[in-house]
Amino acid sequence: MERFFAIVNPAAGGGRSAKLAGPALERLRKSGLEVDEVTTGAPGDAVLLAREAYTEGYRRFLAVGGDGTGHEILNGIFGGAAITQRVGTQHAGAERRVAAQGATAESATAERVAMGFLPLGTGNSFLRDYTQEGAKASLQALLERRTRTIDLMRLTHSTGEMYSFNLVSVGFTANVGALTNRHFKPFGHLGYLLGVFVRLAQLRPLTFAVRCDDDQEWDQRPCLFLTFNNSAYTGGTMWIAPSADASDGLIEYVHWGPIGRFAALRMLPTIYDGKHMQHPQASRRAVRHVEFNMPEAVDVMVDGEVLALQCRALDIVPAAVDVYI
Repeated sequence: MERFFAIVNPAAGGGRSAKLAGPALERLRKSGLEVDEVTTGAPGDAVLLAREAYTEGYRRFLAVGGDGTGHEILNGIFGGAAITQRVGTQHAGAERRVAAQGATAESATAERVAMGFLPLGTGNSFLRDYTQEGAKASLQALLERRTRTIDLMRLTHSTGEMYSFNLVSVGFTANVGALTNRHFKPFGHLGYLLGVFVRLAQLRPLTFAVRCDDDQEWDQRPCLFLTFNNSAYTGGTMWIAPSADASDGLIEYVHWGPIGRFAALRMLPTIYDGKHMQHPQASRRAVRHVEFNMPEAVDVMVDGEVLALQCRALDIVPAAVDVYI
């Protein structure tokens, strides 16, 4: 099917998406793109809508909102997604009910799914790997029918699996996200900074047992955070994994810390220009498989959203989807 299936999250960007989505989609239609449009009403809706659209034959999708909208659409398409309780949302009941079983990653890849973005959310981290012009660059790529192939990461956890196109993170970053979602979400970027300062006051070293590829021993070094990245940015402008490449068939694994709260406060600005990776407590690896030994669920940030998950494994799915950018 040549038509696009646009899924609009009107709540993205503090309601900005609801105001701007209509004119942006109309511009695409006037330029010759055939676009069918549907609006979400609650978290998790985009998973079900994308799954149904894929079953009906759609292979071109538009995520109109933030990174969370794109995340849900990809999980609806690629299947095996279990959207568990999201930390700090008013729609926890809706989250628990979603268990989409769509097409497998292999079959979707074989039929080449393509997705475009109209980035009208708060973070829009993924596209920053390619452009700082956001919606303007995305619209241009759609009008020119210009795509590039990207990888996905498949996270297996105790109750299912899900796919990520941006990052999976545990530790300080996820804990800040959880607190921000509970209390500071309406304040946008300022709310995230408030979450950072509160978590710094509560800071303590954390340990997560992981091993990668052919490692025989578990890595249990204390840390401030661990991130497993498909793309380089998170939180909109934080250059958390400068060496990440969404098309190289590898997961960029960043281990950072542990450091004290005052040292972390001094280092915070360097996360925005990538210089945090020059710190003696920072290390990176490019891997294909990660195994976790988690005795219980912890806060995990997946593509900007925070969920309580007991992670088992993380794998790269090379060249999984085409993106208009």
